[in-house]
Amino acid sequence: MNDYVGLLAGVAAAGIGGELFVRGAVGLAHWARISPGIIGATVAAFATSSPELSVSVNSALAGTPEIALGDALGSNVVNIALVLALALVIAGIQSPRDSVRRDFPVALLVPVVTGVLFLDGVLSRVDGLLMLALFAAWLSAAVMEARRQRSAAESVMGAPRVGKALASGVVGLGFLVLAGNIIVVAAKGIAASYGIDEFIIGATLVAIGTSTPELATTVIAKLRGHDEVSLGTILGSNIFNGLLIVPIAAVIHPIAIGWREVMVALVCGLVAVAVTWPPRSGFISRRRGVVLLALYAVYIVAIAQGLTS
Repeated sequence: MNDYVGLLAGVAAAGIGGELFVRGAVGLAHWARISPGIIGATVAAFATSSPELSVSVNSALAGTPEIALGDALGSNVVNIALVLALALVIAGIQSPRDSVRRDFPVALLVPVVTGVLFLDGVLSRVDGLLMLALFAAWLSAAVMEARRQRSAAESVMGAPRVGKALASGVVGLGFLVLAGNIIVVAAKGIAASYGIDEFIIGATLVAIGTSTPELATTVIAKLRGHDEVSLGTILGSNIFNGLLIVPIAAVIHPIAIGWREVMVALVCGLVAVAVTWPPRSGFISRRRGVVLLALYAVYIVAIAQGLTS
């Protein structure tokens, strides 16, 4: 298949998958008597991060974990500074309190921890295991919050049929995974034909390709009025990318790369989360979306300069 045709096919599959997956995620949240935000931060985030996971494992096994690192760090910038920014431009997002307490601090911690561990120029297997431990702690907190919500809602909420929601979610997930894989292959083919550096490929074209499921899920959830799913998916995806996917690549094959090469993605990722951090009211305004889009433009310019230097 022509790479450019593959890009178009992937975008179409992402649109279909996003619509079905959002319906399924919201339905499952109602059935399980927990907030859609937790579904977004865990189930939806893991599902939409599956292309990054595939790239991470395959590139690490092939001895080029730099692609996995560039993809994950670049995807985290894309997720907030482009995907979430577009959702915010459509309309502001109300952030739930549990997300501010649980997800925002960890999302902010991801680039900090990654940067510190990379000061010696290598992300070792031990570093990867440490990051996986942090991920397990965050996931445990999300599971405990879900149990508390389910216990509190059990006496006042019904239990709607789960079959239709589950089927919609599974089919939607299939389309999202297919879309991500198609777009990644097409993007890598296009980039490789121009002789672009592996880390740059990962941080730009592959990052955008693997973030297509997040884009479809987030924008469609926003259009359907499910703000919690939009925000939860983005924050959860960044945590999955930084504390699960990168460490898996490092455990398979230690990642050796100059700190300066990853600095742009780390700094932009950190600033993006800080800009998104909601005020006391919890409402993230459209202005934040505009600022994030400007940040993404700066990121692309900085990456391009690194490419030509």
